[in-house]
Amino acid sequence: MKRRAALVVLSCAASSMAHADFQWNFPTPVTPIARDTLAIHNEFMLIITALFVAVFAIMIYSMVRHRKSVGHEPAKFSGPTGAVQWFWALVPFAILLFIDFVLMGIPAFHAVIEMEDTKTKADMVVKVTGLQWKWQYEYPDDGIRFMSNLTTPPEQIAGATAKGENYLLEVDNPLVLPVGKKVRVLLTATDVIHTWWVPQFGVKRDAIPGFIRETWVKIEEPGTYRGQCAELCGKGHGFMPVVVQALPEAEYVAWRDAKKMELAQAAAGADRAWSKDELMERGKDVYARQCAVCHQPEGQGLPPAFPPLAGSRIVNGPLLTMDGKPLPDGHVDRVLNGKDGTAMQAFRNTLDDVELAAVITFERNSFGNKQGDMIQPAQIKALREEAK
Repeated sequence: MKRRAALVVLSCAASSMAHADFQWNFPTPVTPIARDTLAIHNEFMLIITALFVAVFAIMIYSMVRHRKSVGHEPAKFSGPTGAVQWFWALVPFAILLFIDFVLMGIPAFHAVIEMEDTKTKADMVVKVTGLQWKWQYEYPDDGIRFMSNLTTPPEQIAGATAKGENYLLEVDNPLVLPVGKKVRVLLTATDVIHTWWVPQFGVKRDAIPGFIRETWVKIEEPGTYRGQCAELCGKGHGFMPVVVQALPEAEYVAWRDAKKMELAQAAAGADRAWSKDELMERGKDVYARQCAVCHQPEGQGLPPAFPPLAGSRIVNGPLLTMDGKPLPDGHVDRVLNGKDGTAMQAFRNTLDDVELAAVITFERNSFGNKQGDMIQPAQIKALREEAK
């Protein structure tokens, strides 16, 4: 029994140590910024530990050696009146000044300068936009733009099934970047402050509405790197992961070309007539990715912040005016332009024509709504072009 108890204790200790390593150690750095951050952290920890040991050693020695019980008498002076008092005041000050400005200040200054140098020798630019509660990625030089949404199944989130390996850290469209290239990252947001954070990159930068902020990454190892929004940005804050896939340059070029072709095909899809069944099938997928987190999978909403779509006056109102224009504050207008002062965001620039037409058609014919009508992608395309 004693041996079994000892084995249990040892196994528990080993388990807790492994958990502590996983929880407290820095992740393996894969960018120059992350390597500098880890090196400075380790250097500072050594300096702080040395100071801690020295100060407490002197303090404990003084308390033991000069205690009253061994007959030590306190010195009788008031203020730094002698050379010894000035020595013990100024020398530690000078030591700390040297440590702060030379041993710690210079490396920290160098690291901050490197972090802020986003433009020098940048090979490409990526724009990252935070929305409640997803990310939009744009490659301005290539005309690529797409949304990145959480794909963890609702059953796992509800606790009905076991959690997967990358629980709450998996998306449908990761950001794809080439290895060995300096990527200038521009960040903004459309609603509230979000924070784009990937621990292994050493990058954590706020995305603020109305501002463009910058950082950069240069990934040194191929792989998939995961992070998340690190700012409390509302109800869905915990469901806003960041996933970056780093590829060798040849593979990245192949992905880029395939993505451009995919987007071109999607744009061409707006010019053909879609059946209602096609739009409903596509709209169901778009709704699950873009709308269900707020309006809920069955359209019941979370009033008052997120009104229900089931039985909604707006969803069940007229689709367009007699001359084919969207009604002010009607269903089409609300999806395209959002509503100021609420959590309802504009999807005009985040979904393509087919996705917009599909999700509008789906909402009007689901959750007990039985309008029986539909809107074509070509109509959405015409409305967006008129608004430019």
